[in-house]
Amino acid sequence: MENPEAKIVVGVDGSDSSVQALRFAARLAPALDARIHAVACWDFPQIYAGYVPPDFDAFEGAAAKTLAEALGKAFGPDLPVNVSQELVRGPAPAKLVEAGADAAMLVVGRRGHGGVTGMHLGSVSSACVSHAACPVLVVHTDASHRPHHLWKGSKGEKTSRL
Repeated sequence: MENPEAKIVVGVDGSDSSVQALRFAARLAPALDARIHAVACWDFPQIYAGYVPPDFDAFEGAAAKTLAEALGKAFGPDLPVNVSQELVRGPAPAKLVEAGADAAMLVVGRRGHGGVTGMHLGSVSSACVSHAACPVLVVHTDASHRPHHLWKGSKGEKTSRL
């Protein structure tokens, strides 16, 4: 039976890695006796400040749609009962670290939208790893970063750890 106080916070931005992060959290939740709390962060881009009147409803609506679609991709049409969701206004790195302050774990994707090719961590996941008060799991989705291990005597056969 899950502990109503224990939670795994998952950062959701709609990317494949954030959908995979939701799936990993679902697999980890029973072991941690925790519920899953999906968090999507949104903000009005500062580049437009002073030039364009802010349409906060549009940005929040887009974030809500992204969160709903990611949850649908991860779990299908029937959301598990142990999953809650939240939209948070503000920069994702700071808001996810804040959301993880009382969490059993924080799970984020390696990179959402944008980023520099070849970087090992994106800016959000790097900030979470550096500043979160709880353990952080960074989920990679591309084949070049899949965890593997070559055992001595394995004749070069790769075995997945996850």
